[in-house]
Amino acid sequence: MALKFNCILAVTLSAVVVTSLFFHASAALGGGGLPGGWSPITDTKDPQVVEIGKFAVNEYNKQAKTNLVFKRVKKGATQVVAGTNYRLVISANDGGRSNNRYLAVVWEKPWENFRNLTSFKKL
Repeated sequence: MALKFNCILAVTLSAVVVTSLFFHASAALGGGGLPGGWSPITDTKDPQVVEIGKFAVNEYNKQAKTNLVFKRVKKGATQVVAGTNYRLVISANDGGRSNNRYLAVVWEKPWENFRNLTSFKKL
């Protein structure tokens, strides 16, 4: 009887540990939520988020032949897909004295060293 109880206990604890590790790994990779749902970014100064914001502005500059200057990420959210989508509100300067806000979506698959600017528009 004690052996059966110990086996059940071991299986239950293993399931809890594996589930916990999955959710912690997902959050560490920027997933932070269930596949398909958007989760708010709590730290817009996180180096990964800033890097994605700078990538968005640089990629837009290449495509649109503009000279926007990245200032900061104002807010954002992530979505777990085949990788991670970043939806960011970015403050950037267009050469004048005032900063404008832009909405950018970047798709990233870090294990493939892949990033793609999905959309970028002025708000």
